[in-house]
Amino acid sequence: MCPAARLATDVSLHPWAAPEHVRRAVMLQWWQDLTFLHWPLEREHLQQLLPGNLDVDTFDGAAWIGLVAFRLTVRAPGVPKVPWASAFPEINLRTYVRGPDGRAGIWFLSLEAPRLGAVVAARAWYQLPYLWAAIEMTKREDSVTYTSRRRWPALARPRVSIDVKVGKAIAAEVSDLERFLIGRWRLYSPRSGGLVATQVEHGPWPLHEARLIQLDEELTSTAGLPRPDGDPLVHFSPGVATRFAGRQWLGPRG
Repeated sequence: MCPAARLATDVSLHPWAAPEHVRRAVMLQWWQDLTFLHWPLEREHLQQLLPGNLDVDTFDGAAWIGLVAFRLTVRAPGVPKVPWASAFPEINLRTYVRGPDGRAGIWFLSLEAPRLGAVVAARAWYQLPYLWAAIEMTKREDSVTYTSRRRWPALARPRVSIDVKVGKAIAAEVSDLERFLIGRWRLYSPRSGGLVATQVEHGPWPLHEARLIQLDEELTSTAGLPRPDGDPLVHFSPGVATRFAGRQWLGPRG
């Protein structure tokens, strides 16, 4: 399934280059060998999982969920990388929202990571729904495989298995739908009973065509969503370097 929809909202709100320069980065991240899987979903299914002051962002009336697998490297500015502690694979389930400031961004439903220390720190500091999982990522010449099984919390241990074949670089201008799904530079997250926004800066995504070879995932059902219908829209990117701004307080959660 590859919807041929066109953006129903202002394209300028979904630019392909970062809309804002992060003058003082509080965190640096490198996202590498990313696979994006996207499905449309009924808006109502996702709105019920959001705080009241966030609205599901839609494309031609459809909401979207994204399953994104990649390798993450993270460090603070001026602090050297610690290979074992600061570089690891991640698989996240996310949706696309409008904040109370009217801006487009991302809301994470879950984030699987294999470093327990990083999971604990992210849950405590950013209050993001990070979860400890056993994850393996294997990159070959023209394919990438990601496998995961959640370790904690033990109430549910969903599995994920993704195998994709990577194709040629997308040389043409990205579509409005691709821009809507992948051109996101803002993260909304909870904090002390309120809502904060984090601005992220990076260059345009270098995208490749990709074909899904195999998928077995239990994250959507564990998040309380219906199983996605049909084949996902698939993209691959070798990655980007990113700069994170400090969090901006937006007020109490609705």
